[in-house]
Amino acid sequence: MNKSNSTKTLELRRRRDAPLTTPTDLTRSATKDIAGAMNEILADVFALYLKTKNFHWHMSGPHFRDYHLLLDEQAEQLFAMTDPIAERVRKIGGLTLKSIGHISRTQRVLDNDADYVEPLDMLAELADDNKTLAMRLHEAHNVCDEHRDVATASLIEVWIDETERRTWFLFETTRRRT
Repeated sequence: MNKSNSTKTLELRRRRDAPLTTPTDLTRSATKDIAGAMNEILADVFALYLKTKNFHWHMSGPHFRDYHLLLDEQAEQLFAMTDPIAERVRKIGGLTLKSIGHISRTQRVLDNDADYVEPLDMLAELADDNKTLAMRLHEAHNVCDEHRDVATASLIEVWIDETERRTWFLFETTRRRT
């Protein structure tokens, strides 16, 4: 009986440690590069989502309602990106982020833990973060182009457009009229 359990344990370990085999025409190297780029994007999107929600929750001032609703809409759009990003990584045979700690080690978007931030400063910071995210999405698109991964590149193109729209809205909201 003990030998049977030992054999079963060894088989489970072998399967656990085996590389993911997903039907794809991408090379192992391409999968590694694309999954790496997309996991960085995923971490940035999660970080930007949480920062956007943080500013949404802590918004104040005479334009509270408008800004509060704008940030809620933008946070929903960011969160909606997360599952398709992670699922695309899995479809090509990669592994995704596994925890908040993994996100924090991978994210490039800076957190803002200040107790108070002026409303226009919140919006300007988010505009900069979204502009940077768009640039990083372009870089990830280039990785996909190098490996001829048109499916991931196609998804990224939509996210670039959405990110540029968020940047535009935030920029216009903070622009001072003279």
